[in-house]
Amino acid sequence: MSIFKRSKKSDPAGPAEEVDGVETLEGQDDTDTDTDGTDGGDAAGDVEVTRTASVVLDRSEGPFDASEVDGRGGRVDLGALWMQGVPGMELRLEVDQNTQQVNAAMAVIRDSTLQLQAFAAPRSGGLWDEIRAELVTAIETQGGTAEERVGPLGTELRTRMPSRGENGRTVFAPATFLGVDGPRWFLRGVLAGRAAIDDEAAAPLLEVLRAAVVVRGTEPMAPRELLPLALPREAERAAEAAEAEADAADEAERTSLDPFTRGPEITEVR
Repeated sequence: MSIFKRSKKSDPAGPAEEVDGVETLEGQDDTDTDTDGTDGGDAAGDVEVTRTASVVLDRSEGPFDASEVDGRGGRVDLGALWMQGVPGMELRLEVDQNTQQVNAAMAVIRDSTLQLQAFAAPRSGGLWDEIRAELVTAIETQGGTAEERVGPLGTELRTRMPSRGENGRTVFAPATFLGVDGPRWFLRGVLAGRAAIDDEAAAPLLEVLRAAVVVRGTEPMAPRELLPLALPREAERAAEAAEAEADAADEAERTSLDPFTRGPEITEVR
């Protein structure tokens, strides 16, 4: 695994490019296009939305909450996320150029990507159902297509968004949205590139998502608030500082409760 490269905050779909001789967005699905530059299938604005019953993921094999694992276990500490790599993977962090805040982690394997973000969620859970419905509405408004299906991580949303290519043709950017509800957190993944349409290409990235650990923390946060990510060394320093502070507090408590600890002494001189 190569770690790591900064990248600007960007749309997971990415720019148009040629893959296997087919013009798509981010190496995705080929689309038959008529000579007038429109898609040979549904007209723009005709939205295909297939709904399926929501399937709750069994998280016994991940992704995990920090309380469910015994330490990082070789994972990279990114603050709210601990990530484990796979062979051939490059880890990139999306950094807001204005605030220098890390907004997302991205695993890249050849022409496939997985973007990961963790959010605060209510104790009742169920945030993925709400977000999925909102995504469908947004896609419908923009003339895209959305299809719900049951995948390895439960209910997922496969989407295609249209845009006009440089040569006037209509190109589509497929992306697969994944969501996992955890204890007071929600983990969102977005597969783009070849992985959005090819299960074999998606498999190692799903392995990355499965191995991820979310560190929710104890501080109160509003639902859907992005859990803070950090560069690996910054996250390590923050963890060391927190550990040192906790050790100091424990030592102070032990000292105050130890009846055999000698207190201040006064020596009388005559």
